[in-house]
Amino acid sequence: MTDEHNITVTRKTKESTMVIVFGRGERDVELKQRLKTPLPFFNHMLEHVVWRGELTLSIDVQLDVYHLVHVITEDTGIAFGKAVKEWIDRYGARGIVGYGSAYGVIDEALSRAVLSFESRAYLAFDRNEVKLPEQMEGMQSEDLVAFFEGFVQGAQCTLHLDLLKGREGHGHHIWESAFRAFGMALYESLFERASRKGMTAGVAGAIHYDITHA
Repeated sequence: MTDEHNITVTRKTKESTMVIVFGRGERDVELKQRLKTPLPFFNHMLEHVVWRGELTLSIDVQLDVYHLVHVITEDTGIAFGKAVKEWIDRYGARGIVGYGSAYGVIDEALSRAVLSFESRAYLAFDRNEVKLPEQMEGMQSEDLVAFFEGFVQGAQCTLHLDLLKGREGHGHHIWESAFRAFGMALYESLFERASRKGMTAGVAGAIHYDITHA
C-alpha cells in the first residue's frame, strides 16, 4: 500500500485515534492484517466493502481507557468517509461518477445500497420486514448502523441502505449482504468515465461559499 495516490486520514479525540489509508488499486493480499480494529466481525464486514469496492484500505484504531464499541464503529465510519470525500474532491475532475447503486446477496439475505456524493449528509436505514437481531457475533446491530451514520457525516453523502430479505435471527448474513451492497455501490460511485470529466454527481455542479466577517 505504497501508492502515492493513497489518502491518509488521521482522526484524534480524547477517546480514540484512527488512522485510515484509503486508495484504489490491485487487491491487497495482506488486507486482513491491515484492518486493525478490536472487533473481528466489524473487520470482516469492512473486508467485504474493500473486496466488492475494489479498494485498498488499512485501519489502525487506538483507544483510551474505555474501549467503547460505538466509538470504534462511528469514528471509523467518519474517518473512512472523509477519506472517500477527499478522493472524490482530489480526483473528481478525471470523471468520477459520484453516485451508484447495488444489491448485495448471500444465500437468503438481500440488501440494497444507493449512494450519491453531493455534499448532502443523510442516511436512510430501513429494515423493512427483516427481523434483524439486536446482537450477533459479539456486536450489536446499532453499532453497525453507527458506522454508516459516521460514514455519511465524513463523506457528506446520501446513503439509502435497505434490508430486503433475511432469515430471522441470522444477523451475520443480513449484515454481510448490506456491507456487500455498500461496497459495490461505492465501486460504482468511484468509477471513472472519460465522458464525465469535469462533471459532478449533481447538475448543480461544484458548491462554493463566500463567508465574510463584519
